[in-house]
Amino acid sequence: MANFSMSPSPPSQPILRAEHISVTFPSRQGGLDALNDVSFDVCQGEFICVVGPSGCGKSTLLRVLSGLLPPTSGQVYLRGQSLDGPCNDIGIVFQKANLMPWRTALQNITLPLEIQGLEATQAQQHAVALIRLVGLEGFEGNHPHELSGGMAQRVSIARALVHDPEILLLDEPFGSLDALTRERMNLELLRIWHTRRKTVVMVTHNIQEAILLADRVLVMTVRPGQITANVPVTLPRPRCQDVIYGHTFIKLARYVRGAIDWQGTAG
Repeated sequence: MANFSMSPSPPSQPILRAEHISVTFPSRQGGLDALNDVSFDVCQGEFICVVGPSGCGKSTLLRVLSGLLPPTSGQVYLRGQSLDGPCNDIGIVFQKANLMPWRTALQNITLPLEIQGLEATQAQQHAVALIRLVGLEGFEGNHPHELSGGMAQRVSIARALVHDPEILLLDEPFGSLDALTRERMNLELLRIWHTRRKTVVMVTHNIQEAILLADRVLVMTVRPGQITANVPVTLPRPRCQDVIYGHTFIKLARYVRGAIDWQGTAG
Protein backbone atom coordinates (compact mmCIF):
# COMPACT_ATOMS: atom_id res chain seq x y z
CA MET A 1 0.00 0.00 0.00
CA ALA A 2 1.92 3.00 -1.20
CA ASN A 3 -0.70 5.73 -0.85
CA PHE A 4 -3.69 5.83 1.46
CA SER A 5 -5.01 9.29 0.60
CA MET A 6 -8.57 8.98 -0.67
CA SER A 7 -9.23 12.63 -1.49
CA PRO A 8 -7.56 16.04 -1.28
CA SER A 9 -8.06 18.38 1.64
CA PRO A 10 -11.43 20.17 1.81
CA PRO A 11 -11.66 23.14 -0.59
CA SER A 12 -12.76 25.79 1.94
CA GLN A 13 -10.29 28.07 3.67
CA PRO A 14 -8.58 26.42 6.67
CA ILE A 15 -9.00 27.92 10.11
CA LEU A 16 -6.01 25.95 11.41
CA ARG A 17 -2.95 24.91 9.42
CA ALA A 18 0.11 22.89 10.40
CA GLU A 19 3.04 23.38 8.02
CA HIS A 20 6.07 21.09 8.14
CA ILE A 21 5.85 20.56 11.91
CA SER A 22 8.77 18.67 13.46
CA VAL A 23 9.43 18.19 17.18
CA THR A 24 12.61 16.83 18.73
CA PHE A 25 12.90 16.40 22.51
CA PRO A 26 16.33 16.55 24.16
CA SER A 27 17.69 13.19 25.31
CA ARG A 28 20.97 11.63 26.36
CA GLN A 29 21.24 10.08 22.92
CA GLY A 30 21.18 13.52 21.33
CA GLY A 31 17.47 13.99 20.71
CA LEU A 32 14.20 12.08 20.43
CA ASP A 33 12.29 12.81 17.23
CA ALA A 34 8.55 12.88 18.03
CA LEU A 35 7.15 14.46 14.85
CA ASN A 36 8.65 14.75 11.39
CA ASP A 37 7.39 17.19 8.74
CA VAL A 38 3.68 17.05 9.60
CA SER A 39 1.42 19.20 7.40
CA PHE A 40 -2.38 19.38 7.20
CA ASP A 41 -5.28 21.83 7.20
CA VAL A 42 -8.44 21.95 9.31
CA CYS A 43 -11.43 23.83 7.92
CA GLN A 44 -13.91 25.76 10.02
CA GLY A 45 -16.56 23.51 11.54
CA GLU A 46 -14.72 20.29 10.67
CA PHE A 47 -14.39 17.39 13.06
CA ILE A 48 -10.99 15.75 12.56
CA CYS A 49 -9.78 12.62 14.36
CA VAL A 50 -6.12 11.62 14.51
CA VAL A 51 -5.28 7.94 15.01
CA GLY A 52 -2.03 5.99 15.06
CA PRO A 53 0.17 3.65 17.07
CA SER A 54 0.96 4.38 20.71
CA GLY A 55 3.91 6.74 21.02
CA CYS A 56 3.63 8.09 17.49
CA GLY A 57 3.37 11.73 18.61
CA LYS A 58 -0.40 12.31 18.49
CA SER A 59 -0.52 14.06 21.86
CA THR A 60 2.61 16.03 21.01
CA LEU A 61 0.91 17.22 17.83
CA LEU A 62 -2.12 18.38 19.79
CA ARG A 63 0.08 20.34 22.20
CA VAL A 64 1.74 22.05 19.23
CA LEU A 65 -1.66 22.90 17.70
CA SER A 66 -2.76 24.40 21.03
CA GLY A 67 0.29 26.64 21.27
CA LEU A 68 1.44 24.92 24.49
CA LEU A 69 4.51 23.41 22.81
CA PRO A 70 6.59 25.30 20.23
CA PRO A 71 7.68 23.07 17.33
CA THR A 72 11.37 22.48 16.71
CA SER A 73 10.70 23.50 13.11
CA GLY A 74 7.64 24.41 11.09
CA GLN A 75 4.73 26.65 12.00
CA VAL A 76 1.07 26.51 13.03
CA TYR A 77 -1.26 29.13 11.58
CA LEU A 78 -4.59 30.21 13.04
CA ARG A 79 -6.74 32.01 10.46
CA GLY A 80 -3.58 32.65 8.47
CA GLN A 81 -1.65 34.17 11.40
CA SER A 82 1.29 32.49 13.13
CA LEU A 83 0.31 30.80 16.39
CA ASP A 84 3.14 31.40 18.84
CA GLY A 85 1.49 30.48 22.14
CA PRO A 86 -1.82 29.59 23.83
CA CYS A 87 -4.82 31.73 22.93
CA ASN A 88 -8.48 32.00 23.86
CA ASP A 89 -9.56 30.87 20.39
CA ILE A 90 -8.36 27.33 21.18
CA GLY A 91 -9.67 25.16 24.03
CA ILE A 92 -8.11 21.84 24.99
CA VAL A 93 -9.35 18.80 26.92
CA PHE A 94 -6.87 16.21 28.16
CA GLN A 95 -7.34 12.49 28.87
CA LYS A 96 -7.51 13.16 32.60
CA ALA A 97 -10.13 15.66 33.68
CA ASN A 98 -7.60 17.65 35.77
CA LEU A 99 -10.29 19.30 37.83
CA MET A 100 -9.46 21.20 40.98
CA PRO A 101 -10.73 18.94 43.80
CA TRP A 102 -11.63 21.78 46.16
CA ARG A 103 -13.88 23.47 43.58
CA THR A 104 -17.39 22.40 42.60
CA ALA A 105 -18.28 21.47 39.03
CA LEU A 106 -19.63 24.97 38.45
CA GLN A 107 -16.57 26.59 40.01
CA ASN A 108 -14.24 24.48 37.86
CA ILE A 109 -16.07 25.65 34.77
CA THR A 110 -15.91 29.34 35.75
CA LEU A 111 -12.17 29.18 36.47
CA PRO A 112 -10.94 30.34 33.00
CA LEU A 113 -13.33 33.30 33.13
CA GLU A 114 -12.18 34.23 36.63
CA ILE A 115 -8.58 34.20 35.39
CA GLN A 116 -9.64 36.53 32.57
CA GLY A 117 -11.17 38.86 35.16
CA LEU A 118 -14.80 38.49 34.07
CA GLU A 119 -17.32 39.68 36.63
CA ALA A 120 -18.48 36.81 38.85
CA THR A 121 -22.18 36.99 37.96
CA GLN A 122 -21.44 36.91 34.23
CA ALA A 123 -18.98 34.05 34.66
CA GLN A 124 -21.61 32.05 36.52
CA GLN A 125 -24.22 32.71 33.82
CA HIS A 126 -21.86 31.38 31.15
CA ALA A 127 -21.04 28.34 33.28
CA VAL A 128 -24.70 27.54 33.97
CA ALA A 129 -25.39 27.57 30.22
CA LEU A 130 -22.53 25.10 29.71
CA ILE A 131 -23.81 22.90 32.55
CA ARG A 132 -27.08 22.60 30.61
CA LEU A 133 -25.25 21.96 27.33
CA VAL A 134 -23.26 19.01 28.72
CA GLY A 135 -26.23 17.59 30.64
CA LEU A 136 -25.04 18.11 34.21
CA GLU A 137 -28.03 19.94 35.66
CA GLY A 138 -28.32 19.07 39.33
CA PHE A 139 -24.59 18.42 39.74
CA GLU A 140 -23.40 22.04 39.75
CA GLY A 141 -22.47 21.87 43.44
CA ASN A 142 -20.75 18.49 43.33
CA HIS A 143 -17.00 18.22 43.81
CA PRO A 144 -14.89 16.08 41.44
CA HIS A 145 -14.77 13.10 43.81
CA GLU A 146 -18.58 13.04 43.74
CA LEU A 147 -18.69 12.74 39.93
CA SER A 148 -18.30 9.70 37.70
CA GLY A 149 -15.50 9.65 35.14
CA GLY A 150 -17.90 10.59 32.35
CA MET A 151 -19.33 13.46 34.38
CA ALA A 152 -15.85 14.75 35.18
CA GLN A 153 -15.00 14.80 31.48
CA ARG A 154 -18.22 16.68 30.77
CA VAL A 155 -17.04 19.31 33.25
CA SER A 156 -13.69 19.43 31.44
CA ILE A 157 -15.40 19.91 28.08
CA ALA A 158 -17.61 22.64 29.52
CA ARG A 159 -14.56 24.36 31.03
CA ALA A 160 -12.80 24.26 27.64
CA LEU A 161 -15.88 25.77 25.95
CA VAL A 162 -16.71 28.43 28.55
CA HIS A 163 -14.68 31.18 26.88
CA ASP A 164 -16.28 30.24 23.52
CA PRO A 165 -13.16 29.16 21.58
CA GLU A 166 -13.42 28.59 17.84
CA ILE A 167 -11.40 25.38 18.05
CA LEU A 168 -11.62 22.50 20.52
CA LEU A 169 -8.70 20.07 20.85
CA LEU A 170 -9.41 16.73 22.54
CA ASP A 171 -6.59 14.45 23.66
CA GLU A 172 -8.06 10.92 24.08
CA PRO A 173 -10.75 12.41 26.35
CA PHE A 174 -12.64 9.15 26.93
CA GLY A 175 -9.70 6.74 27.03
CA SER A 176 -10.04 5.99 30.74
CA LEU A 177 -13.79 5.27 30.61
CA ASP A 178 -15.46 1.87 30.34
CA ALA A 179 -16.81 0.86 26.94
CA LEU A 180 -20.49 1.68 27.59
CA THR A 181 -19.73 5.06 29.15
CA ARG A 182 -17.40 5.81 26.25
CA GLU A 183 -20.19 5.08 23.76
CA ARG A 184 -22.52 7.45 25.61
CA MET A 185 -19.84 10.15 25.74
CA ASN A 186 -19.22 9.83 22.00
CA LEU A 187 -22.89 10.51 21.33
CA GLU A 188 -22.86 13.38 23.83
CA LEU A 189 -19.84 14.86 22.07
CA LEU A 190 -21.62 14.62 18.72
CA ARG A 191 -24.63 16.38 20.24
CA ILE A 192 -22.46 19.16 21.67
CA TRP A 193 -20.62 19.54 18.36
CA HIS A 194 -23.89 19.79 16.42
CA THR A 195 -25.15 22.39 18.91
CA ARG A 196 -22.07 24.62 19.02
CA ARG A 197 -20.44 23.72 15.65
CA LYS A 198 -16.92 24.18 16.91
CA THR A 199 -13.94 23.08 14.88
CA VAL A 200 -12.65 19.91 16.59
CA VAL A 201 -9.38 18.00 16.39
CA MET A 202 -9.45 14.85 18.50
CA VAL A 203 -6.74 12.28 19.22
CA THR A 204 -7.96 8.73 19.80
CA HIS A 205 -6.62 5.17 19.74
CA ASN A 206 -10.08 3.87 18.87
CA ILE A 207 -10.70 3.48 15.12
CA GLN A 208 -14.43 2.93 15.59
CA GLU A 209 -14.70 6.08 17.68
CA ALA A 210 -12.77 8.10 15.08
CA ILE A 211 -15.03 7.04 12.20
CA LEU A 212 -18.22 7.57 14.22
CA LEU A 213 -17.24 11.13 15.12
CA ALA A 214 -15.11 12.54 12.32
CA ASP A 215 -15.45 14.20 8.94
CA ARG A 216 -11.89 13.06 8.22
CA VAL A 217 -9.50 10.65 9.90
CA LEU A 218 -5.77 11.37 9.78
CA VAL A 219 -3.51 8.33 10.27
CA MET A 220 -0.03 8.79 11.72
CA THR A 221 3.03 6.60 11.32
CA VAL A 222 5.21 5.20 14.06
CA ARG A 223 7.58 7.69 15.70
CA PRO A 224 8.65 10.10 14.44
CA GLY A 225 5.04 10.70 13.53
CA GLN A 226 3.98 11.71 10.04
CA ILE A 227 0.55 11.89 8.40
CA THR A 228 0.35 8.86 6.12
CA ALA A 229 -3.38 8.84 5.32
CA ASN A 230 -6.18 11.38 5.01
CA VAL A 231 -9.44 9.41 5.03
CA PRO A 232 -12.75 11.22 4.38
CA VAL A 233 -15.68 9.81 6.34
CA THR A 234 -18.63 9.89 3.95
CA LEU A 235 -21.26 8.71 6.43
CA PRO A 236 -24.29 11.04 6.60
CA ARG A 237 -25.01 13.12 9.68
CA PRO A 238 -26.50 13.09 12.24
CA ARG A 239 -25.00 9.76 13.29
CA CYS A 240 -26.08 7.27 15.91
CA GLN A 241 -24.33 4.27 17.44
CA ASP A 242 -26.06 1.85 15.04
CA VAL A 243 -24.10 3.27 12.11
CA ILE A 244 -21.12 1.13 13.20
CA TYR A 245 -22.87 -1.99 11.86
CA GLY A 246 -23.25 -0.64 8.32
CA HIS A 247 -21.23 -1.73 5.29
CA THR A 248 -19.69 1.69 4.67
CA PHE A 249 -18.60 2.02 8.29
CA ILE A 250 -16.97 -1.42 8.30
CA LYS A 251 -15.21 -0.67 5.01
CA LEU A 252 -13.82 2.59 6.39
CA ALA A 253 -12.69 0.88 9.60
CA ARG A 254 -10.83 -1.77 7.60
CA TYR A 255 -9.20 0.93 5.48
CA VAL A 256 -7.98 2.88 8.51
CA ARG A 257 -6.83 -0.33 10.22
CA GLY A 258 -4.93 -1.24 7.07
CA ALA A 259 -3.24 2.15 7.05
CA ILE A 260 -2.07 1.63 10.63
CA ASP A 261 -1.05 -2.01 10.14
CA TRP A 262 0.96 -0.99 7.10
CA GLN A 263 3.32 0.70 9.52
CA GLY A 264 4.28 -2.70 10.96
CA THR A 265 2.40 -2.37 14.22
CA ALA A 266 -0.87 -3.58 15.69
CA GLY A 267 -1.56 0.00 16.87
